[in-house]
Amino acid sequence: MASSRRCRHPGAGAAPAGSVRARAGLDGARAPCGDYDPSVIEQGQEAPDFELPDQDGRPVKLSDFRGEFVVVYFYPKAATPGCTTQACGVRDRRADYERANAVVLGISPDPVAKVKKFHDKEGLNFALLADEGHSVAERYGVWVTKSMYGREYLGNERTTFIVDPDGKVAEVLRKVKPAEHDELVLKALGRAARPGG
Repeated sequence: MASSRRCRHPGAGAAPAGSVRARAGLDGARAPCGDYDPSVIEQGQEAPDFELPDQDGRPVKLSDFRGEFVVVYFYPKAATPGCTTQACGVRDRRADYERANAVVLGISPDPVAKVKKFHDKEGLNFALLADEGHSVAERYGVWVTKSMYGREYLGNERTTFIVDPDGKVAEVLRKVKPAEHDELVLKALGRAARPGG
């Protein structure tokens, strides 16, 4: 059974409160995993912008989707059982996401070639982004230390951010079970779309 905790980097100087680096969880220089504890981006905060290559190597920017809801979901590894269940769920509920005026972006620390193979094998109909240096996962606070069978390693926490049309985080779904992902996300989109939601 795997457990996780956020990666902590030692010796990092604090960024000014409210600064872009502080909000993104980038207080000071990066270092090997140790004492640095970036907070997960929270509801109401501006979603940090990013640009990553998709499965075909084309650059995709979060800010390109202003005016639409964006579901940004971080998953641990392409082509693993849980991540396949999650991705195929999104694929099969495409019409529901379109009705919610939502674009879905899946992000993993895999290289483009592996993401491409996974995308093609499962016939996915939404973009998978390759965060090979895990810089975006770090900015969102979901690059964590995990443990399984007594071994520690770093990886993405399975977390989903609902970003509203103005670029703010409407909701955060932490450690989502793959089979429950779509129901939870679509309900969150419904809440976010309501006036005052």
